Amino acid sequence: MSVIYCLNPHCEDPKNDTKTKKCRSCQSNLILHRRYVAIKKIGRGGFGTTYLAVDMAQKNRYCVVKQLELAASNPESHRTALDLFAREAKTLAKLDHPQIPKLLDYFEENEQFYLIQDFVLGKDLEKEIKKGSIYQESSAKQFLRNMLPVLKYIHSQKVIHRDIKPGNILREKETNKLFLIDFGAVKEQANTQLMSQNPQSAFTKISVGTMGFAPPEQLAMRPVYSSDIYALAATCIFLLTGKAPKDLCDNTTGELAWEKHTTVSGTFAKVLNKMLELDVRKRYPSADDVIKALELVPYEQELAGSMVNLSSGKDSGDEEEEVTIASSTSQNLADAIRKRKEKLGGNIGGARNQPNIASLSQPKLQLTPEMIVQDYRQGNRNFSQQVLNELDLEGLKLAGASFSQSKLIGINLQKANLYRTNFYNANLAQANLKEANLQRAELYKANLKNADLQGADLMGANLNSAILKDANLGGANLRGAKVDDEQLKTAKTNWRTVFPDGKRRWW
Repeated sequence: MSVIYCLNPHCEDPKNDTKTKKCRSCQSNLILHRRYVAIKKIGRGGFGTTYLAVDMAQKNRYCVVKQLELAASNPESHRTALDLFAREAKTLAKLDHPQIPKLLDYFEENEQFYLIQDFVLGKDLEKEIKKGSIYQESSAKQFLRNMLPVLKYIHSQKVIHRDIKPGNILREKETNKLFLIDFGAVKEQANTQLMSQNPQSAFTKISVGTMGFAPPEQLAMRPVYSSDIYALAATCIFLLTGKAPKDLCDNTTGELAWEKHTTVSGTFAKVLNKMLELDVRKRYPSADDVIKALELVPYEQELAGSMVNLSSGKDSGDEEEEVTIASSTSQNLADAIRKRKEKLGGNIGGARNQPNIASLSQPKLQLTPEMIVQDYRQGNRNFSQQVLNELDLEGLKLAGASFSQSKLIGINLQKANLYRTNFYNANLAQANLKEANLQRAELYKANLKNADLQGADLMGANLNSAILKDANLGGANLRGAKVDDEQLKTAKTNWRTVFPDGKRRWW
């Protein structure tokens, strides 16, 4: 690090070199909470200022420091705001989802309030679209299928995000996984209370979401769970059209006149419009309802493609790669449907012997290692509910892929990169996972009976309810993993095994 930032919001010259522990401009301490050092300003928003920081207590691990800025003008209101903030931060701390950056810490220091979160290296969807590419129907539906389960989870925890928009959805660089960031609930809770105490507070200082993405009831300070559904649909419209919702608003009805700016099927448009209903009573009440509605869209409509480039021919290499990925994935879908039609005698669209649409939504093709590598490189990383027993995938890079509920008995994944890979309820019995990178992998309810995990890196992995009977964990790194002693007693460990507390046990 070459620069350290002073976090005193009133500091006139916050940049400092690394040779000092106190700000040379205002003499404030540069080490926050005796461990965090801010090294780069990431941005400013309704919440306050966000910094990239180094956690000196965790071997210089990167994290995000968010400094709250409150619209409080007197000590009593300021204290009320901080109390409410702390209460809401405790709620956010309970959120544990692979697509939400973990809240690591929260505290007050020097009358400022701070949140410390996991750092996710990536680019938000607003920046992606502004580079010149927009989504077509297939990628828009895939976006919704990726994000709706996140909404379902946070709503089950009685949390409303309140600020869903493209800028608050981050695509991780290494895995392409989407993350929901910047929960607006905290500041809104605090400032709503302050407004009731001081009605003269400027309305523009109250955080109620982002204009165009927030529905009417949220702007009226009465958000409900389906407010997030409206905002997610408005985000989807931005991805499909490249236009901000406020620029699509019909001044007479207040509705979004978006359909003439893109081409989607009538069925999909109907789903989006119901998500965008201004009347809460007519809108989908839950994320689960939208998920079920999307499942009714015929599989053939997935052939719309993934992205269309709007630039004038001066694309960067990254943009060209995105377009290539999109068209190749679309071709894979077309081939899958063609093969299924041939197998079923071409009767998919006919009245006689017509198969159930739901059965077509996930074509069961026998995947080979070559097909998995090709699909992964082309951006298709969903290998859920497949039969992949005894496949040889040694050394492959499959970070962020999903093998949820797949049969992987005896599979060879030795030395594979499986960072953040999803193995929920997968059968990995007798699998070879020696020296595999399984950091932060999702192994909830996975069957790892007799699996070889010698030397595997399982740091931060979720092994809750996983079957570990006779699994070989000799030399494995389980630091920070979610696994209990009863599970570990059924596995094989040795003096080289690093347990969740970071220690080795000498038997």
